[in-house]
Amino acid sequence: MADNIKQYSIQVDESRIKDLKTRLSLARFPDELDAAEWDMGAPLADVKRLTKHWEQSYDWKEAEAELNELPNFVTDIQCGGFEPLAIHFVHFRSKVKGAIPLLWIHGWPGHFYEGIKIMKPLTEGGDGVQHPAFDLVVPSLPNFGFSEGPKTRGFTLAQYAETLNKLMLKLGYNEYVTQGGDWGTHISRALAHLFPQHCKAAHLNMDSANPPGFFTNPLLAIQHAITPYSKREREGQKRTKWFDAEGRGYNHQQSTKPQTLGYALADSPVALLAWIYEKLHDWSDNYPWTDDEVCTWVSIYWFSTAGPAASARIYYERQHGTGPLKQADTDKGRLRQPDPRAYSPGVKLGFSHFPMDLHVLPSAWMRTLGAVVFERDHEDGGHFASWERPDEIVRDLRDMFGRGGGAFGCIKGATGYSA
Repeated sequence: MADNIKQYSIQVDESRIKDLKTRLSLARFPDELDAAEWDMGAPLADVKRLTKHWEQSYDWKEAEAELNELPNFVTDIQCGGFEPLAIHFVHFRSKVKGAIPLLWIHGWPGHFYEGIKIMKPLTEGGDGVQHPAFDLVVPSLPNFGFSEGPKTRGFTLAQYAETLNKLMLKLGYNEYVTQGGDWGTHISRALAHLFPQHCKAAHLNMDSANPPGFFTNPLLAIQHAITPYSKREREGQKRTKWFDAEGRGYNHQQSTKPQTLGYALADSPVALLAWIYEKLHDWSDNYPWTDDEVCTWVSIYWFSTAGPAASARIYYERQHGTGPLKQADTDKGRLRQPDPRAYSPGVKLGFSHFPMDLHVLPSAWMRTLGAVVFERDHEDGGHFASWERPDEIVRDLRDMFGRGGGAFGCIKGATGYSA
């Protein structure tokens, strides 16, 4: 293909699979207190069951074959001041001329596999007549999945955004829209600040914003002060309080000492399993995870190109990359990390609120970010919306970007409709 874009096939060597099974068979488990429950972390019985299934019953090669049915590609992308990285991505092109280019961005502990349930409904299900059609690009972020990771410090939100923007331009999309939660939210916001001429709108399923201030947003602050909270917003305060008090330990660790944690994640598949499985359980809304789903999810981390420990570094770089750049870095063309919670004019925003996400914030807070043209409250669903509630995400995207939607026609020459 042109511009060094190559088809990609996931091929995990049998020796790596054998090594995984050996490590699982030699696992040494901790004890557990009587009556210990999820509030203390992943239960021993669950982790033992999943470890046994991963070792003895789970078939990675079957999952690999399913993943290879997707249109996988890889291409080199270079950010200013860093070495080129081989970036893996899935790319669906709609048969409808004028399909909307949509960049779907995962977070942690997700990866491109998290978006698999919405891929065909958005592309093949969008006929360009009844429903808008989308071209869909689903990358593995640097340090995740089957993308390479940088070997140099300082790869912040700016560089994740730069990587994805350059990928979209390389694919021929001068303008595009995004969808994401978790880091997908933060990277979408970075794209809105750094590349508003290319990123024209973002649909987000995670709330991340500051309350409106009387000096920065006086009219919005007054409205917020005198308007009673809705039921969703009241319940959201409880969920947010729980997460901040009981669920942020991983964030502090990965934001401060990712290397120390990395020794466990890189050496022990059971440590990796427990670290991720806890989040899959706690951050979803009673989703019935199957053992195979969990094993595939965690296997993509275990077999990832950059290694199981690499994905934690985004937390450290985000937290420590807020200051001004050194002159040497500026000379190399490095971009400075923007504030994702700052107002971004000109980029349309849409929000889908799910009650069991991590932070469930008042709607007024979202309006401190930019022009909100779509918003919908959902009765159920959690952090992994595209996996847990794919139909709802597909519907919300169609309503936001389709005829009558607040972001309809935001891409020149690509309305999603054939006529």
